Amino acid sequence: MIAHVAGTVTSREGEILVVDVNGVGYEVTATLGALSRSEPGTEVTVPTYLHVREDAMQLFGFASEAERRIFRLLLNVNGVGPKLALAIVSAQDPERIESAVLLGDVALLSSVSGVGKKTAERICLDLKDKIAGAGAATTGGTTPAAASDPHREAREGLVALGYSVIDAEAALQSADGSAEDRIKAALAQLGGGR
Repeated sequence: MIAHVAGTVTSREGEILVVDVNGVGYEVTATLGALSRSEPGTEVTVPTYLHVREDAMQLFGFASEAERRIFRLLLNVNGVGPKLALAIVSAQDPERIESAVLLGDVALLSSVSGVGKKTAERICLDLKDKIAGAGAATTGGTTPAAASDPHREAREGLVALGYSVIDAEAALQSADGSAEDRIKAALAQLGGGR
């Protein structure tokens, strides 16, 4: 397996980076996080995952080890291939994905293009124990999902006001604080109430 590539970005087009490593250009299909910090001419170290099929080998790149870990977990879910796993990891940060799985937040996962309700439910069912076990091992018994999730509460509040899950998620991407603070920030971005 190729764990990472370190070199100079020679080109970036769409979701593809080409990273020159000692004269060899590696084509990497990358997450939005990895793409955002990979301008042509910059030196990068990109965590990667090599996906091998009968007819092709494809290198996927990530902004962090956490993104790669979630990507690899998603590949274990029946019906989730590398393109869909990459879309999920690109759409949400790893902590939000873990929290969604632990809380059974099907709405958040199904807000990603290409993820239907059944696939989101399968992701939650298949990964809940794996993520809960990893969280308990790394955080001394606690998981990323606390008793309440202000992001989820804020999204549910916006949906109750008539916004779609997709619009609510987009407006909440940069919001933080309590659920009320997040709703206020999202409403300001959305242009007020309905």
